[in-house]
Amino acid sequence: MAAIKVLLREGNELRLRMPGENHTSLQQFLSRLDDMDEVEYANFFLGHPELDAAELYLRTKDGHDPAAVLLGLSGELSQAYSDLADSLGN
Repeated sequence: MAAIKVLLREGNELRLRMPGENHTSLQQFLSRLDDMDEVEYANFFLGHPELDAAELYLRTKDGHDPAAVLLGLSGELSQAYSDLADSLGN
């Protein structure tokens, strides 16, 4: 998988290009971001499946770093999947 590229990191906005990601994986982020008080707006854009890499956009409320919010959420998702693997005996 290609590396994630930061397209925009300015103030309370963050936009990432995420090659190889699809609706399923990005929806996990979006549904949780939408539930967070510090998030003002979050969305993802898929474009053409064979031509465009998916992009994730995040805008936080004032005083919240979008990169920190996304990193925290990434850690939570990683832990949830580790816990699932452990419970299945892997």
